[in-house]
Amino acid sequence: MMGPSHALSGAAAWLAGSWALDQFADYHQTPLMIGVGTAMAAGGALLPDFDLSGKVTTNQGGATVARTFGVISLFVAEVIEKISLGIYTATRQSKDPKRDHGHRTFTHTLPFAALIGWGTTELAAHYGKWAVVGIIFFMAGLALRGLFEKWAEKAGWLIVTLAAAAIAWFTAVNLPGDRGYPLLGFAVGAGCVVHLLGDMITKNGVPIFWPIPTGRGRMWRMIGIPNRFAVKVGGKTETVILSTAFTVISLVSLVGLFAPVLLERLNLDIWASK
Repeated sequence: MMGPSHALSGAAAWLAGSWALDQFADYHQTPLMIGVGTAMAAGGALLPDFDLSGKVTTNQGGATVARTFGVISLFVAEVIEKISLGIYTATRQSKDPKRDHGHRTFTHTLPFAALIGWGTTELAAHYGKWAVVGIIFFMAGLALRGLFEKWAEKAGWLIVTLAAAAIAWFTAVNLPGDRGYPLLGFAVGAGCVVHLLGDMITKNGVPIFWPIPTGRGRMWRMIGIPNRFAVKVGGKTETVILSTAFTVISLVSLVGLFAPVLLERLNLDIWASK
């Protein structure tokens, strides 16, 4: 799947999950918490594609996520791609094909999603509010790049960076206290898992079982649905049907989360005016 679809699917999953927790587990979140969590999940749903690098010197190519912060994020993507290729080469078995790139290898596994989620939680827990602000800045930039691709492409990486900084500043001003915010790590990890599920319905699949050997000399077996049912990357099924479904899920979840509160306040105002 393409970057915008991944980001939208992450946002939809988080909003739907937040609504379900609100309805069935009596777990309520403030609008700020919901907004931050949605941004973290949308950004997290782009993270696995940091293994698709472009040309650093000309600020071109790479996945959507790799172009978020210009040459800096392209360089990070190139490093991650090389690390992923190194892990693949070091752990491949006799029947695993040779590769000259690291795309859809280590960052497209469940251990990577777990590592990112755990690392985000630990970073926030050990370094407090300012670490949280830094995480929000980075992930908000990814979310903006994915959710508003056309705007971000026209505006350029500098505007995206400034917008992410503004979001981080606003959040810092409104964050209560100095605590770990473990939900951030869960949101980022959940976004990564949603990305894997999205790529599993495309033709190439993902090595979701790594590092468990899958037999017959294979460690990096790509797992997905049969090719005849697979979604074409960038095709109408993805850009129209799936994107529309993710948008509807997001909007319905937002209505479910906020409509009861707004109606309750409206009723209180009506009674207070009588």
